[in-house]
Amino acid sequence: MRELYLAEARGHVRWIDLPGAGEGPARVFLHGLGCTGASDFAHIAVHPALAGRRSLLVDLLGFGLSDRPGDFDYRMESQAAVVARILDHEGLTGVELVGHSMGGAVAVRLAASRPDLVDRLVVAEPNLYPGGGLFSSPVAAQSEEAFVREGFAAMVAAQDRADYAARLRLADPLAVYRSAVALVEGTVPSGGELLAGLRRPRAFLVGERSLPDADAEKVAALGIPVLEVPAAGHDMMIDNPDGFARALARALG
Repeated sequence: MRELYLAEARGHVRWIDLPGAGEGPARVFLHGLGCTGASDFAHIAVHPALAGRRSLLVDLLGFGLSDRPGDFDYRMESQAAVVARILDHEGLTGVELVGHSMGGAVAVRLAASRPDLVDRLVVAEPNLYPGGGLFSSPVAAQSEEAFVREGFAAMVAAQDRADYAARLRLADPLAVYRSAVALVEGTVPSGGELLAGLRRPRAFLVGERSLPDADAEKVAALGIPVLEVPAAGHDMMIDNPDGFARALARALG
């Protein structure tokens, strides 16, 4: 585990740095809402289809083992700036950036704001447009006080997926709430517009059980490759790790 203190956030961001013996740029993995870098991507980074590259599994601020600053806004552009600080700290440029769900929204903003840092971008069912998703919308419908006081505990207890509940329990309620509100509100320009304007290789992964998917259709219409992960829903790296790793390898190839 590596860490970097961020004076502006008054907290540490942490990540796992897996060494690689192979040639090529480092890979950086960004998790979704309520998840962690290691739980979602450790088994993917070392999969035979992808192994050999240095891989950074980031815990975004407020999630996993990173700190939980109470005055951080947890918006996607702010998280993107934190990831940029990690890459600058490590002296990395031209990385292969992979983001799932909320992490995909962060990844798009990082690639748009710091094109020197990102050579290739793969997003897996990212939040590209305002409105939120299955997890963020019910959270944002509550007040911050109510969610932190009782909504978060109720959300954890209501999960029918034990694996997601286990990841969610490691998240800060305030971070979950402010992240969800940011996803519902969206940005101008939207993540979809930023993705369309990027001048670098991009790809979009979607789980077979998520189809039909309106965002995947919009992205395909832009000429961006859309790859399907079989036998998987939104949590595709958990539902079908082998299928996700192979689709990601194709997308990066």
